[in-house]
Amino acid sequence: MTRDRFLPIHDPEHLAAGERVLGAEFRAMSERVLAVSALTSRLNLLPFDDEAGRATLLEQILGRPLPPRLTIYPPFYTDHGLRLELGERVFINQGCTFLDFAGIRLGDGVMVGPKATFISVGHPVDPEERRQYLSGAPILVGDNAWIGAGATILPGVTIGRDAVIAAGAIVADDVPARSLVAGPKATVLRSW
Repeated sequence: MTRDRFLPIHDPEHLAAGERVLGAEFRAMSERVLAVSALTSRLNLLPFDDEAGRATLLEQILGRPLPPRLTIYPPFYTDHGLRLELGERVFINQGCTFLDFAGIRLGDGVMVGPKATFISVGHPVDPEERRQYLSGAPILVGDNAWIGAGATILPGVTIGRDAVIAAGAIVADDVPARSLVAGPKATVLRSW
């Protein structure tokens, strides 16, 4: 990403001339999103017991062989796939979404509850820039963390090893290792 974690949507030279032409990097990202959307829709239609079919599609989505003992229960959603790194023994329950263009890494042994959402990309808050750029920052989740059902992890968050994110929490700030966070604005409740 360029310009302090911003990706221009339009080609800067054309935009300066008053033309709204999508930039090359944004076009490439958009093409990948369309391809991965087609792959995830196929993945989510497979019979649940078609493990070989699921593995083949997941390898295409992620662009690499699957790590040992990875479990992903569909439906599963990602918008890019190539920037989603999954460690060994990761478990992802049903209905999870990973917007990974800015990068998402789940360490070994991470467990993700149903309908959890990881969002590494967004738009600037400034209304003048909102339709001109994508913003984002990577999400890093340490080994053995547990992300509860319906939790939302926002861009740039690092979650420490063995941390627990309670169901429904919205995580906008880093979470220390071996901590439990909960609430609509995730707050540390205790540490061990």
